[in-house]
Amino acid sequence: MKTRSLLLLSASAALVATLPALASSHREAPNITKNPKVDATDFYLFRSYEAGREDYVTVVANYIPLQAPYGGPNYFAMDPEALYEIHFDNDGDAVEDVTFQFRFQNDLQDIALDIGPVGNTKRVSVPLLNVGPISEGSLGNLNVRESYSVRCVFGDRRTGAPVTITNAVSGAARFDKPVDNIGNKSIADYAAYAAAHRYEIALPDGSTGRMFVGQRKDPFQVNLGEAFDLVNLNPVGDPAAAPNTIDDANVTSIVLELPIQFVTANSPIVGGWTTASLRQARVLNPAPRSAVENKVTVEGGAWVQVSRLSMPLVNELVIGIKDKDRFNASEPVDDAQFADYVTNPTLPALLQALFGVTAPTQFPRSDLVSIFLTGVDGVNQPVNVRGAEMLRLNTSTAAVPAGQQNRLGVVGGDVAGYPNGRRPGDDVVDISLRAVMGVLLDAGVAPSGQLPYTDGTMMDASFVDAMFPYLRTPIPGSPNASVALAGGVR
Repeated sequence: MKTRSLLLLSASAALVATLPALASSHREAPNITKNPKVDATDFYLFRSYEAGREDYVTVVANYIPLQAPYGGPNYFAMDPEALYEIHFDNDGDAVEDVTFQFRFQNDLQDIALDIGPVGNTKRVSVPLLNVGPISEGSLGNLNVRESYSVRCVFGDRRTGAPVTITNAVSGAARFDKPVDNIGNKSIADYAAYAAAHRYEIALPDGSTGRMFVGQRKDPFQVNLGEAFDLVNLNPVGDPAAAPNTIDDANVTSIVLELPIQFVTANSPIVGGWTTASLRQARVLNPAPRSAVENKVTVEGGAWVQVSRLSMPLVNELVIGIKDKDRFNASEPVDDAQFADYVTNPTLPALLQALFGVTAPTQFPRSDLVSIFLTGVDGVNQPVNVRGAEMLRLNTSTAAVPAGQQNRLGVVGGDVAGYPNGRRPGDDVVDISLRAVMGVLLDAGVAPSGQLPYTDGTMMDASFVDAMFPYLRTPIPGSPNASVALAGGVR
């Protein structure tokens, strides 16, 4: 008989076994490839491990995948016609109880230059996002300014009464978002510039939290190209032998740090997920002007959810292609419709065919249904839970400082890590590859379960920061040292 501790580890490993980790949630469904601005890439939910912030939880929702740092001249503003949301379920019924809603706005400054000889000049709009250096105290050279507002809704996200979130210091209801990291000549000290956009926020119950929205270096690490090329790598080789394919990519992060008591109710366990929605109807303008000012489309009708993400990798390699768009449009309360993908996961059979290893033989995987949809009993399962796919965090589990975290999370004996929530340094790739083949199952049902599966790209807490907002400064579009420039060109 296994001990209770080992049973819990095994149960947790079985959970991640349903989530094959060959990539994070980048371009994971056919329809979302048409709308990258509302494509959620990663979702994190963890007890804050910054010193002195242990009474808070941090949630990170990353959007807009595979941002090339040099991707100008328009870069990667969020969609002003979209509704971005972060949801919390604090009673286990698979329905949101607290939702944060984000709406973005772009304001075109229409910087223009006098072009032509004296006495015969024309005022002509510039084609660039900026015309000179940018800093928090000097925004006059920035041609498009992005800002956002936030509302908190208790209960149903569409019918509940929204409460406006305000700046706890200034009382303002609109927040500036830093422009993307154009390059070192445009923004000489991007870290300081971005830090000025970290806000203390006033919450509806009188408490305060912290918020940051802006571009960050993509924290996910994966051997991406080889993984999708029929797992064209050595799955039992050196766990740090391969480069991180997306090491040169940025993402846009929505980061909230909230008091534990704000997101929990009668249980310390909370579930979380993020969604993005667009209006149901869209009419194209045959004579468009600026998308910045929304002169390209006219949009209306009800909100339609087009993106959904909580646990990593579900829609890429668990959900069948025919149902990927349906999953993105669904709500956790309706997840029974996808049960077959969990009870009979396909990845073990694919790995068996590709590498000659033996897939676990326990079918149907009824154990995975309860673990995957409900959380692990004694670890992160709410009382009277209704099965649903979401990232669940037991906030009563103490945070582990960055330097002491085990990159394999629960599988590595660190119960504060994935799948009990997810920290930025949790190596969900190696966790899942090892668990999917049954590392903690009996050899009788998992003959190849003890092999040290890996994608060859290491991830741990050393690749992210140990303090809010945890994700690192984005890669600049121009890595060259800043060239002196006294002012703008206006």
